Amino acid sequence: MKLSNLFLRLAVLFVLTGVGLGYWMGMTHQFLLSPVHAHINLLGWVSMFLYGLFYRVAPEAASGWLPKAHAALAVLGLPVMMIGLTIQLLAVPSLMALVPPMMIAGPTMVVLGMVAFAAVVFRATGGRPVAA
Repeated sequence: MKLSNLFLRLAVLFVLTGVGLGYWMGMTHQFLLSPVHAHINLLGWVSMFLYGLFYRVAPEAASGWLPKAHAALAVLGLPVMMIGLTIQLLAVPSLMALVPPMMIAGPTMVVLGMVAFAAVVFRATGGRPVAA
């Protein structure tokens, strides 16, 4: 699957998840998972959609190992981080031992994915800002 399509489809799945969580929070007046809702919407919906649009308008940027590394880090990092954060916020006693490794691995993957994406963008644009 093309990276642009992968990211666009994932963005839609993340926005449905984020909106669903927000709807549930509003209906139940349980806002404990607000940070999860916010991260899913920003990193899942917005970032993934922007990645997809970039790879759609610059398809040549999707070739090579760096865009694939970016995709792997972004796609794996966010769910790991969100599951860890959910466990932490809900304080699930039997799962609390998972929180530290998940909250180290997930955010680290997300940050490294952003760094990889920055490198892809600068490489694709010749290191110069893109003209409008």
